[in-house]
Amino acid sequence: MDVRAHILAERAELVELLRTLSPDQWSVQSLCGRWSVRDVATHLSMDSVSMPRYLLAAVRNLSADRVNERYVATHRDGSTDDLVDQLASSATASWFARYAPRLTLADHVVHQQDIRRPLGLSRRVDPERLRLVLDRPDPFARPRSYTRGLRFVASDLEWDHGTGPEVRGPAEALALAMVGRVTAVDELEGSGVDILRARMAPQADSGSGG
Repeated sequence: MDVRAHILAERAELVELLRTLSPDQWSVQSLCGRWSVRDVATHLSMDSVSMPRYLLAAVRNLSADRVNERYVATHRDGSTDDLVDQLASSATASWFARYAPRLTLADHVVHQQDIRRPLGLSRRVDPERLRLVLDRPDPFARPRSYTRGLRFVASDLEWDHGTGPEVRGPAEALALAMVGRVTAVDELEGSGVDILRARMAPQADSGSGG
């Protein structure tokens, strides 16, 4: 399965999940800063925005984080049914997936877990998909600020990266921790865990989404 096929499979799993959610579940706070489950799903629907419109918004806002926040804030009034339909129909036409497939895959895998974990809806993520994400975590999440000088080792598949004090654990928890999801750190072990946790403290205090 190539990266694009993994993106489509990941989106299909997300759409299937979202169609089952109750109104209360849509409003639950996700793992992604201040964003709710609905906000995270809305963020992923940004691939329906044309490339020229997105680039213009990026120039005006001077930050991918600001573009994300503005998009989510201005799309909170529609129905969740329409949002899910949009997610279902836009995946194959996504220019994000065409020009940045590894980033798109990482964004989808991490954000689906941002939704699932607070809702207690676990799943088994395809190991090949996790390896692709671990090899290229979301650059917009500034993973180097968390991962520099540490060695990450997956305990449930053959993957390791970096040098330094070790951080070991399930691949899914590593993928989340490497982009700043604090709750995933509790599932990790090794001499580098306390370093990783300390690096996340300012991010956790800020509560920013994305």
